[in-house]
Amino acid sequence: MKIGLGLPIADPTALLTWARRADDGPFSTLGLLDRLVYDNPEPLVTLATLAGATRRIRVQTEVLLAPLRHTPLLAKQSATLAQLSGNRFTLGIGVGGREDDHVAAGTDIKRRGRILDDQLQLMHRLWAGEPYGDQAGPIGPAVRPEVVFGGFVPAAIDRVGRWGDGFLAAGLLDYMDTTFRLAEKSWQTHDRPGRPRLIGQLNAAIGPDEVADEARAEMTEYYGNPGFANAMVTTTADLKSQLQRLEDLGADEAILYCWSPDPDQVHRLADVVA
Repeated sequence: MKIGLGLPIADPTALLTWARRADDGPFSTLGLLDRLVYDNPEPLVTLATLAGATRRIRVQTEVLLAPLRHTPLLAKQSATLAQLSGNRFTLGIGVGGREDDHVAAGTDIKRRGRILDDQLQLMHRLWAGEPYGDQAGPIGPAVRPEVVFGGFVPAAIDRVGRWGDGFLAAGLLDYMDTTFRLAEKSWQTHDRPGRPRLIGQLNAAIGPDEVADEARAEMTEYYGNPGFANAMVTTTADLKSQLQRLEDLGADEAILYCWSPDPDQVHRLADVVA
């Protein structure tokens, strides 16, 4: 099982240090979340910067809220990032469930699933080099990035088999087991060969108590729910145990999120997983 890092958002100026240290370590991927109405760095711009500053590590949105964006431009941006990074970009997509994000974007939150389905149909055509329509030709570049989906309900997870390459699971491990199996079911239902790539997110902060406290505070502020932060892994033994269980569930990759911007977390987490 590969191990990636979820990037913190509290201090965007630290992200180049995180990325370069991770690129020199045992990590496979850098993940970055997405909000509109929040003080976080925009993920496509940020990951493009980090891809240019690294040699081998992949970059991944976890997850980009596609309905908030103009579809042809999103197709062009994601294809460009895949092309210029040497195919090191994975487009993780979701719909977003926060009302304020959709208000700011001018989208109807009640239609976000249908909006995403329409977007996926168009983006796949554009990535294949087909024209936009009768009055506009191909947009380009004709490059299809790897696409993975995040979600919690069966209708959202079914997009894995219809449109994607894999599934990104969050939450408690018992819930990841359920959603992994739904993703595999979607794959089989849509007669896809092989199996979907399965990715699980874990929240972890290893080291001094103040780093873990800072990580919990940042996570609570972002989600507005202290229950999520209370499940954060803070010891080496617990992290190794959860990684082993995630691998037993069939995960191909684990993404470790530390919400503290302390770059020393890269080395501490590397010591656990190396």
